[in-house]
Amino acid sequence: SSLSLGERQLVEIARALSTSARIIVMDEPTTSLTSRETDRLFEVIATLKAQGIAIIYISHRMEEVYQLADRVSVLRDSGYVGTLERADLNASRLVSMMVGRDLSAFYKKDHRPPDSQRRVALSVRGMSDGGLLKDCSFDLHHGEVLALAGLVGSGRTELARLIFGADRRSAGELELDGKPLTIASPREALEAGIAYLTEDRKELGLFLDMSISDNINMGVLAKDARAGGFRDFTAADRRAAKAIADLSIRTRSAQANAGSLSGGNQQKVLLARLLETEPKVVILDEPTRGVDVGAKSEIYRLIDSLAGRGIAILMISSELPEVIGVADRVLVMRDGAIAGEVTASEGRPLRQEEIMELATGAAQEGPTR
Repeated sequence: SSLSLGERQLVEIARALSTSARIIVMDEPTTSLTSRETDRLFEVIATLKAQGIAIIYISHRMEEVYQLADRVSVLRDSGYVGTLERADLNASRLVSMMVGRDLSAFYKKDHRPPDSQRRVALSVRGMSDGGLLKDCSFDLHHGEVLALAGLVGSGRTELARLIFGADRRSAGELELDGKPLTIASPREALEAGIAYLTEDRKELGLFLDMSISDNINMGVLAKDARAGGFRDFTAADRRAAKAIADLSIRTRSAQANAGSLSGGNQQKVLLARLLETEPKVVILDEPTRGVDVGAKSEIYRLIDSLAGRGIAILMISSELPEVIGVADRVLVMRDGAIAGEVTASEGRPLRQEEIMELATGAAQEGPTR
């Protein structure tokens, strides 16, 4: 219990390997691993294959599928869709099988990206934590999807937690809709109209042994309070039913435990709870981590819909294709500071190369002579 998420994942893998099994099923084994830990796992898999051990590898990360798989079988909505041999693998065909639609519609944006005249929703100035984070400043506009990109340990989550009041800052100022804002706790952030989706939904987000309805209503219990200490359960159940329908949460009942849901549906429950608070600013920390491609597509459409309604969205993501496909603008962090900004222009989309150059420092260092 004292280990990090990545270290816990490695212990689980080690336990599976210790059984001398002939078949090993790995279900999203790299979800919480760093790039170095992932490379080590792939070396282990190659060794196991050479020893004749069969691997069933479940993953939503396409780059892992292309790197590891000899064959790929696709499931959708609990049904078998088909199998592709390695020679037949390509992104368009695979994603089409997984989500039931063409790849071109996967990252479709219907909201209008904000122009220079769009009103600033959240202004962050000089945010620091006295340790990793140093003097982080940026503006987030209404109706904008602003991505925070960077390598693991660059300070993205730490910055989000400072803004939300989950951690104490040593310096920095916030403005919401042009008015100074003091936030010392998550409760104050929610009351001000700032909501935060944690990257660790099981440990920090969901109440896994409580019902889906209770999880969705957890942030708005005061709305259902009645005289004498009673609660209006009818209103809560009606709210949960609407959220389940609106977000296509797949469950047999709103009273089922949140822990019984798939990763994608658990994430939707958290998003539903967040939206019930009617936020002006939404911070999404790795919103599609550990969810399948179909759920990813639905979450992308939800993000696009929220931006279309004028909600300001700050999204943290480690997946560059996701950043490129969803964001209107990208801030890149390195070593606890904002290293630079990548923007799109007419006829020139966001480019992964620019983001990585800023994230690694290659843009400053240049080639070795």
